[in-house]
Amino acid sequence: MNAATAVEFDTELLELNARLRVDRVTLPLRGDEDVVGLRKQVRERAVAIGLSLVDQTKLVTAASELGRNTIKYGGGGACHLDKLDDGFRKGVGLLFVDNGPGIPDLDLALRDGYTTGGGLGLGLSGSKRLVDEFEIDTRAGEGTAVAVVKWKR
Repeated sequence: MNAATAVEFDTELLELNARLRVDRVTLPLRGDEDVVGLRKQVRERAVAIGLSLVDQTKLVTAASELGRNTIKYGGGGACHLDKLDDGFRKGVGLLFVDNGPGIPDLDLALRDGYTTGGGLGLGLSGSKRLVDEFEIDTRAGEGTAVAVVKWKR
């Protein structure tokens, strides 16, 4: 997927937290090297807003898992990395978007232990537990978007 020319999955999640967004960086996700870069950028953003080491680790872990899912199951895509500020607290928002096949049974996919890739089956459900906010929009044949937010406590 060429991030500059590809039509992105049309999801309302693209505007989630728009009024709280101070900055947005869009990173392509096509291969393992992109996940490494994503992890670095997420950690830098987490450190910049003062997340604790535990919360930094949780956010980077979720980003890594969701980035790999975007590549493996969605055929690649992008991550929008947002700096958020609601006037009281600062946060990091991540929106993973792909134009893949979508998730046929979202309830099943969110269940611990469910896997189609031979792993532990903790990808989506595990990522959900690591962040403060978690939303998914998926449609068969169109794509998937996963939005997560971690707020500084």
